[in-house]
Amino acid sequence: MKANFNINSVIRENIKALKPYSSARDEYKDANTQEMIFLDANENPFENGVNRYPDPQQHNVKDLLSEIKGIPKENILLGNGSDEVLDLIFRAFCEPNQDNIITLPPTYGMYRVLANINAIENRTLVLNEDFQPNVDQILKLADANSKILFLCSPNNPTGNSFTIAAVEELLLKFNGLVVLDEAYIDFSDQKSWLEKLAEFPNLIISQTLSKAYGLAGIRLGICYASREIIAILNTIKPPYNVNELTQQRAISRLQKMDEIQNEVAQLISERKRLKKELESCVSFIEKVYPSDGNFLLLKVDDATKRYQQLLEYGVVIRNRTTEPLCENCLRISVGICEENQTLIRALKRIS
Repeated sequence: MKANFNINSVIRENIKALKPYSSARDEYKDANTQEMIFLDANENPFENGVNRYPDPQQHNVKDLLSEIKGIPKENILLGNGSDEVLDLIFRAFCEPNQDNIITLPPTYGMYRVLANINAIENRTLVLNEDFQPNVDQILKLADANSKILFLCSPNNPTGNSFTIAAVEELLLKFNGLVVLDEAYIDFSDQKSWLEKLAEFPNLIISQTLSKAYGLAGIRLGICYASREIIAILNTIKPPYNVNELTQQRAISRLQKMDEIQNEVAQLISERKRLKKELESCVSFIEKVYPSDGNFLLLKVDDATKRYQQLLEYGVVIRNRTTEPLCENCLRISVGICEENQTLIRALKRIS
């Protein structure tokens, strides 16, 4: 339990004084809307299913997520993809040209991009050779202006999860916010940190419907945090940041959790099978790293050469050789059985 964290110490002063925009749908909140005539938002009155503005707080989506995850609605914020959620966190808590964040390469590249966009220094500390964070060095790197530490676990592109002990120590000792990116948590045996959200007031967890839920095209990211943090982010988010079609599609999908869990189980099974086959039948693959995601990281003899050869067989993967600790590494998403078989056949043919 982290008891000495004060959220006011990390909020930007202009955000503390900000009066948020109030939309028409924010001002009229009566649940009984069926008999009402809405002439308040300058909408087109001809009904076509999307002529009205969407619910700015996405209540129906949050109701389902709250039930599925066991987290109160007040602890949930939704965004136009996780990238919007991350950008909101930067804008709420990091003072441009003054504050800094800490990231741990190799990791998700948008942390660095968003830092540059928001004029925030990005201090980097490469993971150790086991792809784990070096807690002591991270704490030494931090200073009074270190507002956010980004942890991606399971990590992209390495596929591994960070140890519980390392994450907990960082939550307890880092004086800023810890953003734990759990985009791939559904594919991991390790439990989500959502179970400990109430213990750490400096913890922000980001998840997504893009991976396990199969909804990358609708762009819906999820932020779980204390009520105080969520309230701050709601103050600065655009009023209608999640559109009506996205909300409808998310609701439809979240009502099919048995189907989602079955797909996740299939992908985990395919991941294990694919790893075994790649290790046993392709001579130029030097190592297949363990993975808690829906992808595998491979170390090969020549990543650029093998990437180009696979393109000739109609298979597109990701060349990660320029990332720290990933020289001559390829990242391969786990497909359906037929796609994985096509990949294996292609790898066997190239030399």
